[in-house]
Amino acid sequence: MALYLVTGGAGFIGSSLARALLARGDSVRILDNFSSGKRENIADFASRIDLVTGDILDDAALTRAMAGVEVVYHEAAIPSVPKSMAEPVQNHDANATGTLKVLDHARKAGVRRVIYAASSAAYGDDPVLPKVETMLPLPISPYGASKLAGEQYCHVYARAFGLETVCLRYFNVFGPRQDPASEYAAVIPKFITMALAGQTPRIFGDGTQSRDFAYIDNVIEANFKAATADARLASGGVFNIACGVVTDLNQVVAQIGDVLGMKLKARHEPERVGDIKHSLADITQARTRLGYTAAVSFAEGLRRTVEWYRTKV
Repeated sequence: MALYLVTGGAGFIGSSLARALLARGDSVRILDNFSSGKRENIADFASRIDLVTGDILDDAALTRAMAGVEVVYHEAAIPSVPKSMAEPVQNHDANATGTLKVLDHARKAGVRRVIYAASSAAYGDDPVLPKVETMLPLPISPYGASKLAGEQYCHVYARAFGLETVCLRYFNVFGPRQDPASEYAAVIPKFITMALAGQTPRIFGDGTQSRDFAYIDNVIEANFKAATADARLASGGVFNIACGVVTDLNQVVAQIGDVLGMKLKARHEPERVGDIKHSLADITQARTRLGYTAAVSFAEGLRRTVEWYRTKV
């Protein structure tokens, strides 16, 4: 039975991926330092995994984590644009240097493939839509720059060392179990939990800023497809992972209200430095080269997410 390593496996995306791997009968190891990941995210399956508590910058932890692994799902990062603006060097260490170390230890351990959680932040605020992987990356935050550096290292390790790598540029991921207190990509759980608490959702800006939201099940599908896709089509490549549909934040608030059966209106505050105005993905390459389908629509994903949070309040 193949062994899969999920770095950052106690985070929102990593724990969801680990849970899905276990559900299909795979063996799972998680490497996490719990700086942002939470033990409660893995509590329901902790007894079924091999947990390595450690940092991706720690050589000993990486050596232990990589032993016998076939595929690495590299989710570990400091996933916050605002935090990267405040602490750019720490952000670089975790996201760029950390990814380099993951790749090098994977190479030395004989890992077949590394699937890297890249980011749409690499595109920056280029006004051209939709975003296509061949566009010149122009990140506008240290976070975007550090995630792009990780992509470049993945490409180099595929070309120079023959380590199969696939970079998945996540757009705005959302779904059950996402931390509403998180600074990164957490606008949907924040809106939902505020609405359920009878509070007014808060939007930085006028709410016309738009996103291509990726429901967590679609992200899991993309990772699974990336692990099995033909290396001639996938290795060394970069792929947008989203729905290919744009929704502005005012619409998100309204749709949450529709699911909850209430009239919601947001409170608007000044825009934040480093935030991107509009984002929309062209997912053609992921469809044709990975077999990605983005099976869950934004509307259905939002309904499932609202219902999950409603059971927790």
